Amino acid sequence: MRQTLVTLVLFLLPLSSGSAVLNCDMSSYQEQQGLRARLDNDTLSVLWTGERGSSLRLDFGIDGTQPVIRQMAVRGPDWSWKPVATGLKPDFLVTSGVRRISHQQLNPIRDLGQPITPAVIEKEKWKVFWDAPLRVPGLEGVNTDLPRRDDEIRRSPATYNATSCKVTTDGARIEVSFPGLSMGIFSGRLQYTVYRGTNLIRQEVIAKTDEPSVAYKYRAGLKGFTTEGSRVRWRDTSRAWQKYEFGGAVNEGPVALRARNRLGLIETPNGTLAFFPPSHKFFWAREIELNLGYVWYRMDNEGSFSAGVRHADYEEMFRPYGVSDELWGKRVNQSRRFALGNFAMYNAPPGTWQRMAAYFYLSPASGEEAQRAVLAFTHNDQFKPLKGYQVSVSHFHTHFAEQLLDAGTLDFRPPWLPAFRALGINIAMMSDFHGDGTPDDSGDIRYNDLDSYFKACARHSDRDFLLMPGEEPNAHIGGHYTAVFPKPVYWTKVRPAGQPFVEDHPKFGKVYRTGSAKDMLDLLELEQGLIWQAHPRTKGSTPYPDAIRETAHFNSDRYLGGAYQSLPADLSEKRICEARCIGVLDDMNNWSGPKYLVSEGDTYMKFPEDEIYGELLVNYIKVDPLPRFNEDWSPITRAMRAGDFFVTSGEVLISEYAVEGSGDNRTISAQVEWTFPLDFVEVVWGDGKTVNRQIISTTDLAPHSSKRFRIPIRTQGKKWVRFAAFDSAGNGALAQPVHF
Repeated sequence: MRQTLVTLVLFLLPLSSGSAVLNCDMSSYQEQQGLRARLDNDTLSVLWTGERGSSLRLDFGIDGTQPVIRQMAVRGPDWSWKPVATGLKPDFLVTSGVRRISHQQLNPIRDLGQPITPAVIEKEKWKVFWDAPLRVPGLEGVNTDLPRRDDEIRRSPATYNATSCKVTTDGARIEVSFPGLSMGIFSGRLQYTVYRGTNLIRQEVIAKTDEPSVAYKYRAGLKGFTTEGSRVRWRDTSRAWQKYEFGGAVNEGPVALRARNRLGLIETPNGTLAFFPPSHKFFWAREIELNLGYVWYRMDNEGSFSAGVRHADYEEMFRPYGVSDELWGKRVNQSRRFALGNFAMYNAPPGTWQRMAAYFYLSPASGEEAQRAVLAFTHNDQFKPLKGYQVSVSHFHTHFAEQLLDAGTLDFRPPWLPAFRALGINIAMMSDFHGDGTPDDSGDIRYNDLDSYFKACARHSDRDFLLMPGEEPNAHIGGHYTAVFPKPVYWTKVRPAGQPFVEDHPKFGKVYRTGSAKDMLDLLELEQGLIWQAHPRTKGSTPYPDAIRETAHFNSDRYLGGAYQSLPADLSEKRICEARCIGVLDDMNNWSGPKYLVSEGDTYMKFPEDEIYGELLVNYIKVDPLPRFNEDWSPITRAMRAGDFFVTSGEVLISEYAVEGSGDNRTISAQVEWTFPLDFVEVVWGDGKTVNRQIISTTDLAPHSSKRFRIPIRTQGKKWVRFAAFDSAGNGALAQPVHF
């Protein structure tokens, strides 16, 4: 009854009129319940039903050639429209530099004796991690073709030459686009999207460039908010509420807010407008997760201000630890190197349509209530508990054991522990001895390091949190890889001539020395360990796993697959790490038996005030209960080897997945839940040579919902199949491949 009444009111409300007629293409628009667009003279009004039956309205127009939002309004208790903001204009700026390949990528190619041709550089530069295009002159030894020059950096605000608009209905959403946008080397259109069932508004520039070697970042927002009766609110990194009431001096540029949850709020007498970036697609891979201020405001004059989302120009130094002078100096140098050499920004290969988005959430409620509604999209920036699963992360170089030993006690509680636990993580597969310890020792020094590592992990694990002492050994088998075992194992990656592969040690029991790929595979088989390629096809694994696809260790069941991380960031891709990560997953399954994608972090020191959620993907492993540290961890490694886990950004979950039936006609069955409006689900398969997919649009489904998908599939001619789901903000989840 309430839904019917709200819809009736939407159809009956008066629309504004003006002297100039707005030219708007409505041919792709279809009117439907709770989602309506109406063109009246100079104004296009979009009206929709949001959360809990709320009524929302956006009035668009073009002043001259400038697209404008004449008003954002919510329906009040008296059924009249209450403007939250009026007279708004989009505020976009792009900053670009030159993309360069890193020596870290080139060195393993050279080590294999492969030629470094212009074609190789052109292909591999788009997968770079170590690049900081805005750092002039650049950190010597990190990239080719240094020094960088000031004239490589271009900062370009958007300009508009809009003479019309276009309205498109896509499922339960309406898109309003304005062509004629230019932004320096980019050109394209401005677009707004609203979604029935939620108060979200997506504002984005969709643009491309034809220039080569472009790396870029963007700032997005709205300008024209009135300062009268308005204020900006946010929570700081300690989760304390802060505010800015205006009335001070005019700002020369954006004021970056180191806001918790990447979220700012504009409170007005008639409601709240929250502003925030896409929760994961907005970020690119870094060594650390320092909060650099992802939202901003700017007081433009005494009567108006602007607000939106942004990235910094550079990385900052993290706070190094060290009780001893030696370790203090070592960590300071590491922190400085990260800050100067690593801030890669987005890729913009020529001709690709980059989607530079910001989100707004229009609410009739207070700032606190709007904040709670926005955080529901990311489960309050936590990875939601799922019955029968444990949330797992891997590949972190916090130098755990070394830090505790430097502090003089294994009971020292490092700051990354509460940071992980606050995210809802149950299993952390660490990677010590990557710039710390003595990993190249072949005897007791190495075994004592491991002993401290194991004791530290035992000391800080409990019933709901397991620290698994993994490692990134990077020896013998090609490229970088992560290794984990189902129990503590004393081993070294160095085996001097005449030393045995395995022996009994008087203090540590059975110990291993590895000096070849065969030794490593023997160790993994004897101790039931698992390895997977860290950052495949980039960094120190640039030619891998391609270069080892014919080896015994790659084709062993001990070789699990490859790692999944948002590297590189390319906003033309619908999926996180679409070409590199998902591409290598599909290729590996065509080459060999079952291979899987394992989410990794590959970051260093972190603190509770860091903004970790947006830069992290996780694994949901089907294990219940969680093993204690002093128990057998093989239920975890067995589940991973069986593919009983899925990877996700957190907003999309696949709680059940199976390929049902037998013979040529089978059914994909997947129980999926999501928060942001879901974009599509897909079934992907390979025949040993090629990869194909069936994409099913889900734009008609409501946000904050769930559905069991049952998709028929013919298995004839197919070697394997997998399932994935992605939402409208670019978040997603992938189930592991099933081989026939």
